[in-house]
Amino acid sequence: MAGPLTHLKVLDLSRILAGPWAGQVFADFGAEVIKVERPEKGDDTRHWGPPYLKDKHGQDTQEAAYYLCANRGKKSITVDITRPEGQQLIRELAAKCDVVLENYKVGGLKKYGLDYPALRQVNPKIIYCSITGFGQNGPYANRAGYDAMIQGMGGLMSLTGVPEGEPGAGPQKVGVAVADLMTGMYAVSAMLAAVIHRDRTGEGQHIDLALLDTQVAWLANQAQNYLTSGNVPQRQGTAHPNIVPYQAVPAADGYFMLAVGNDTQFQKFCAIAGLAEIAADPAYATNNARVQARQQLVPLIEQATRRQPAAWWLEQLSNAHVPCGPINDLAQVFADPQVEARGMVVEQPHPSAGHVRTVRNPACFSETPLEYTQAPPVLGEHTDSVLEGLLGKSAEEVNTLKVEGVV
Repeated sequence: MAGPLTHLKVLDLSRILAGPWAGQVFADFGAEVIKVERPEKGDDTRHWGPPYLKDKHGQDTQEAAYYLCANRGKKSITVDITRPEGQQLIRELAAKCDVVLENYKVGGLKKYGLDYPALRQVNPKIIYCSITGFGQNGPYANRAGYDAMIQGMGGLMSLTGVPEGEPGAGPQKVGVAVADLMTGMYAVSAMLAAVIHRDRTGEGQHIDLALLDTQVAWLANQAQNYLTSGNVPQRQGTAHPNIVPYQAVPAADGYFMLAVGNDTQFQKFCAIAGLAEIAADPAYATNNARVQARQQLVPLIEQATRRQPAAWWLEQLSNAHVPCGPINDLAQVFADPQVEARGMVVEQPHPSAGHVRTVRNPACFSETPLEYTQAPPVLGEHTDSVLEGLLGKSAEEVNTLKVEGVV
């Protein structure tokens, strides 16, 4: 293994996306991540298809693309944690690991003796991260929480979609599970902070992360807009609440994104667009003025941008250092020369498919470069090697556990 975290071991008891996403980041960074799954069934997302990974004969495997996106680099073992023998295996693994990651409902692991107080007894330095929909306390603590509902409850859907009064108006869910993904990323940073604290003091701790808390936290400037002004932000389509022009604009053959971030860029845009008189008009010369005059200004800009195809605008504006970009579908994304040059797609060998392609971690380390050699594991692929290698079980002991249905 390569990467900056090769000294860490993570016991990943999580399923679906938020927890597994955090575990995958640790695996990408070089940590040994042991994914614990239910015998025979495994992580729910293995079955969230189609599409499924194809084997060497072109037939569907039991691994959905959804599962593949969040489990690269891990070791999969199967353990029945409802059995006392399975619970003992988890305790033995926790004694060997630095971090435990779980996303069971509040109190869900306590009945198995696998909650934080129990595992702290076997490993006082353990860092135990719990991810739930609503956190460990509060009136909603016992509710189930999923990304789509959290996007609605946490305000994101009120900000996303076509504005009221326009065709197609209404709240929209973001096209990927951003509440889950951001919770996973907050989990990574929190666990790494706890590792640093533990390394300084020898003290482990419990981390409580909620999807709703995360969604509220990363409302960012929109949350601060409300807290500062008392005005409730509304849906604005692709437009920005604090910057103008910063939105999709029409070209002669489609749309492109125009992202003018300051007054100098606006002046450059106007020069290219033949709108010099607007650039000099005090009603539009500053961003503050443009935000106030949004309703008058945007139609003038759109009238100008319709005169040329998108490719013309992208070339002219990019040459003038005015931020802009195409609106790509995913085929165009992965064919983009910059995406290709950055090697965003990586390939790992896979036991049934021959190979699998995944999207690499965006972090690039100069001294501890990342490697992508372990594909998302098939169910129970590493049960024998982990129990024998890490816990010192004999082959006979592991076989007995299999016969008894514990693993």
